[in-house]
Amino acid sequence: MFSRMRADIRAIRERDPAARNGLEVFFMYSGFHAVCWHRFAHFLYKRHCFGLARFISQTCRFFTGIEIHPGATIGRGLFIDHGMGVVIGETTEIGDNCTLYQGVTLGGTGKETGKRHPTLGNNVMVGSGAKVLGPFKVGDNSKIAAGAVVLSEVPPNSTCVGVPARIVKIGDKKISDLDQIHIPDPVSQELCRLQARLDKLEKQLAQKTEENQE
Repeated sequence: MFSRMRADIRAIRERDPAARNGLEVFFMYSGFHAVCWHRFAHFLYKRHCFGLARFISQTCRFFTGIEIHPGATIGRGLFIDHGMGVVIGETTEIGDNCTLYQGVTLGGTGKETGKRHPTLGNNVMVGSGAKVLGPFKVGDNSKIAAGAVVLSEVPPNSTCVGVPARIVKIGDKKISDLDQIHIPDPVSQELCRLQARLDKLEKQLAQKTEENQE
């Protein structure tokens, strides 16, 4: 547990430019507190102390504004930035070195039993207010833009934008964890391609017109 705490503090210091030192993270970061309490609640949940585990998670929710079901599985180095309004469902699985911003929901889409919530791979970033709903996987190194609603599987090294989310392939290059602004917009990209095609056709038409006049 203590090694995971150190890994979580180190991850926050690496990814948050506002974090001055480890003591500040330990005492002041509600996202860190929520993850620490979750690890204890998850320990009890796995040993079938369901009532006590839920009591701890709900107490943590009261103090931090972050709701993590004790059944959720969380890897090392999770950074919940600000965190108010974050909801993580029971069967959610989160890989290593992921980043969640405020208002993120990792939830289900109905009342089905079994696996109901998403699985995040390693190095995944989920932007402010984004919703990832359903029992599918978000691949490693992927980025979900602020406000996106993701309802289906996301390949590795991808970016999701919009409602419902559209996938933009990025390739094998690892995506920066903190940049929520410089995200390619597939609609604007398509409009640019159409404009370029239109300019080319107009140029060809002008050339044909000149040849006919000669």
